[in-house]
Amino acid sequence: MKVSVIIVSYNFEQWIERCLGCLRQSTVPVSVIVVDNGSRDNTVLFIEREHPEVHLITNNANLGFGKANNIGIKYAMEQGSDYFFLLNQDAWIDERTVEQLTALFEQHPEYGILSPAHLNGKGDKPDFGFSTYSGIKKKEQFTSLQQSKEVITLPFINAAFWMIPLQVIKKVGGFSPLFYHYGEDIDYINRLHYHGYLLGYSPAVFGYHARESRKVTQVAFLRSEKVYLLSEYANINYPFYKAFGYGFLAGIKKAILALAHGKVSNCIRFIQISSGLLGKTNTILRIRKNNKQELLKYI
Repeated sequence: MKVSVIIVSYNFEQWIERCLGCLRQSTVPVSVIVVDNGSRDNTVLFIEREHPEVHLITNNANLGFGKANNIGIKYAMEQGSDYFFLLNQDAWIDERTVEQLTALFEQHPEYGILSPAHLNGKGDKPDFGFSTYSGIKKKEQFTSLQQSKEVITLPFINAAFWMIPLQVIKKVGGFSPLFYHYGEDIDYINRLHYHGYLLGYSPAVFGYHARESRKVTQVAFLRSEKVYLLSEYANINYPFYKAFGYGFLAGIKKAILALAHGKVSNCIRFIQISSGLLGKTNTILRIRKNNKQELLKYI
């Protein structure tokens, strides 16, 4: 069994030791691949000097999260990997995480992605995003879950810590080229569900994500709305007429509501977002058709 850990980096220097250091402690040996998206700090030099065990792939530009992960997955496949663990650069894991997740896959092949429980960088409470979609508010809740279930099924888990088996990659493919940065995980999970897989996490091991909840700016809000509408338009679990309604028409509705509340700039932005979606219709139709096929794609 070969496990490859794939990390997409951009100005990774401040987290390198914590992130890469934890992988040296893994109870299961792992092959580490860092795909660097044109870092402007000393990321590349530091990895070359301090972490010679890492296979480093350098891009001359920021290719985005999905495309860079696809590059790492392709290389790992060529090296004969059986499992692919996608790890955020600002994150690290328990030493038993890889061992636990691979063992669970052997027992539960119905899962397409498994993750550890997500804690914040301090490790004293659940990551704010994970808490929102899992309903777990306190770290102590994981203790009782460990005693009752070895895998907890969820409809969504963000891609900070994803373990994916080779057979799933061959069936579902890599990340879609429709998404540059943000939304890739939503789209991938939609495709995972379409192909009959579950998504879950183990409450027995932890991943630590060094990010904090931030105030949502207007720019961030509109970006998240754009990503959401695109993911709905591309969602192959819907027939196209429903995807058109949840994507393009929902954007028009948001524009009308924004205008009704006197938010003219938001109205204009939602019209622009919807127009952009409409302009991508042929591409989205092609990708929707491609995503329904059980084959290796985008890698």
